[in-house]
Amino acid sequence: MNAPLSPQATEIFAPIGRRDPAFLRIVVAFFLGGFATFALLYCVQPLLPVFAREFSLTPAGASFSLSIPTLVMAPAMIAAGSVSDAFGRKRVMVVSLTAAALATVAASLASDWKTFLALRALTGLALSGLPAVAMAYLADELEASALGFAMGLYIAGSTLGGLFGRLVVAIVADYWNWRVAMLTIAAESLAGALFLALALPRERTFERRVPDLRGLVRTIREHFSDPGLRLLFAAGFLALGSFVCTYNYIGFRLAAPPFSFSPTTIGFVFVLYLVGAVSSTVMGELAGRFGRRRVIWIAALIELVGVAVTLPDNIFAVIVGVALITWGFFGVHSIASSWVGLRAPTGRAQATALYLFFYYLGSTVAGSAGGWFFLHWGWPGVAAFLGAMVLAALWVALKLSKVPPPRHLQKT
Repeated sequence: MNAPLSPQATEIFAPIGRRDPAFLRIVVAFFLGGFATFALLYCVQPLLPVFAREFSLTPAGASFSLSIPTLVMAPAMIAAGSVSDAFGRKRVMVVSLTAAALATVAASLASDWKTFLALRALTGLALSGLPAVAMAYLADELEASALGFAMGLYIAGSTLGGLFGRLVVAIVADYWNWRVAMLTIAAESLAGALFLALALPRERTFERRVPDLRGLVRTIREHFSDPGLRLLFAAGFLALGSFVCTYNYIGFRLAAPPFSFSPTTIGFVFVLYLVGAVSSTVMGELAGRFGRRRVIWIAALIELVGVAVTLPDNIFAVIVGVALITWGFFGVHSIASSWVGLRAPTGRAQATALYLFFYYLGSTVAGSAGGWFFLHWGWPGVAAFLGAMVLAALWVALKLSKVPPPRHLQKT
């Protein structure tokens, strides 16, 4: 049941176009918001070997610093959309980013591992608000012709934020310590939250709604009844799981003999993340030209080849292999995530939220499980685990190529 509309909601507003003065403020705000969100989430990844040494942890234990926030973030994103319906999209995004940055400040001061993990869990809970609500804000406020450009900049900010967070903390931790490194990311994110609060226009088409839990459950049940959506959820789980597992433990491998690289040198391996920006564009274009069904399995196959290429103790092979894994992951994710909205006849926001739930759940499960393989068998064990996951993703992709389109579409 909807609550009474506010006076602003009864007015008719024209959507914001690219020539509107507010458009620049929106795209810059979302670029910085995406940048800060993923910098906060992934900044710990290059620090895993440091955490293992300082807190006397196994590789799997150190990986909890990334697995726990993604575990909390996954279900919270499903609820975040309903929270924004009740309190407003801008308000939720600003509070989300501010709270996550403050939790990171507190985490940098934590004296023990349990406290640190609790604060990382709080970071994941807080971060769920921005990515879950960003798409809804942009779709509500912008002209259709301006939406693609704005969404592209938001995704670009997210990609660069993930890279920046990893690279900066690796360098700062090498020259100072991990606490200063995390404080640096938190300070940058607080600045992003401030810009978001001051520059982002308050939503003009927002209508306050009371969350409909029964309707949400009904919509989720309908989504799970579609075999195509179930496969896409599985693809997201396997794709991000294998990707995060790769980057979680490649640092441990490169820190040990025969490589024995410094944290700064290892940090530059994360520059390969930029391969994803090219891959998502190229594979998305190929999917649009030849069809998603014909392209998604090729992306999974590229990732599988990358896993095999990382096996030799040769830095060139490792870099090429990780680059291929990155290319394949971003290809699968870009195709699968856009396919979800096309297959869902109704409740597309909920379908996207479910995809993101399984996507981040894959990060949690595989990101930690890979540590057990690394502890017992080193990188060959991790590669075997990755190979099994990517083979499963390839099977899912091939199954997707044969699933008939839903009734509301003649072609997906």
